[in-house]
Amino acid sequence: MSNYYPPFTITPQIINLVSQISEQLGRLTHLSDELNLNLRRINRIRTIHGSLAIEGNTLSEQQITAVLDGKHVIAPPREIQEVRNAMLAYDGLKRWQPANEQHLLEAHQILMTGLIDECGTYRQSGVGVMSGKTVVHMAPPAKRVPILMDDLLQWVKSSDHHPLILGAVFHYEFEFIHPFADGNGRMGRLWQSLILKQWHPLFADLPIESLIHKEQKNYYQALQNATNQSDSACFIEFILTLIHHACDGGISGGISGGINLSEIEQSILSEIKHNPQITHAALAKKTHKSLRTVERHIKKLRDKKIIQREGSNKTGFWCIKETAD
Repeated sequence: MSNYYPPFTITPQIINLVSQISEQLGRLTHLSDELNLNLRRINRIRTIHGSLAIEGNTLSEQQITAVLDGKHVIAPPREIQEVRNAMLAYDGLKRWQPANEQHLLEAHQILMTGLIDECGTYRQSGVGVMSGKTVVHMAPPAKRVPILMDDLLQWVKSSDHHPLILGAVFHYEFEFIHPFADGNGRMGRLWQSLILKQWHPLFADLPIESLIHKEQKNYYQALQNATNQSDSACFIEFILTLIHHACDGGISGGISGGINLSEIEQSILSEIKHNPQITHAALAKKTHKSLRTVERHIKKLRDKKIIQREGSNKTGFWCIKETAD
């Protein structure tokens, strides 16, 4: 058993973010069952698009959808292969365990098949992380990789830290070690998703990678800052902030047909689905918001053509439009 312990500080900001995300997930849990297979697929496509785009893949979400549907897409063969591999790898999240080295190597083999020769095995040579022509991080020597990865996976297995923290620390440490010849970025993000999914099933549907893609420059800066400080707290804070935003703006890019809903709008919509006769006053009580706040957000849902009221406020009922199904 290794005594290895990654260097990171639990800051007040980290504690606050863990608390906020846990609270958000508690409110969103009911949405997981409401997402149909098509909408889960849409979020999976967003995830794959985000993770691969960070690595330079130029395929759009529409092209990725076409590839997965078996349609002909005019694009570099390598990029099409990356998409096919990524879909298979994310499907593997159902059977892999985060602390299992063989599962990690299997995931890399699936993710990098047809792209590099050294797929499914640790690198045999030195590697540096480049920014333009500048080396911003020289990874540990290849001969140390098996030892470092064993230490990291043993820590994952024995750690009692909250999974939100555990996943972010693993992500940083994995990128620092850079255990593979290529594919380290997408593997680190995949494995953090695995850790989070095992904690809460909603993470199978939250396209966090697409948020990282939008914050790509800050993502790399957070990794670099953590290395410079020999403490991954700043990276943990960065990742948890993204997750917080993902929960806030919604798993329900899904349930609203691609329309972003606020947290309270998601809650209102869920209550209406469970009880179409529910009144404004009852919605206010259920969502722990003032009547005025609920009425304001109901108007927004109506303006977005997601809901409409049939009949009076007292005896009528709510209808959810097809775009929200």
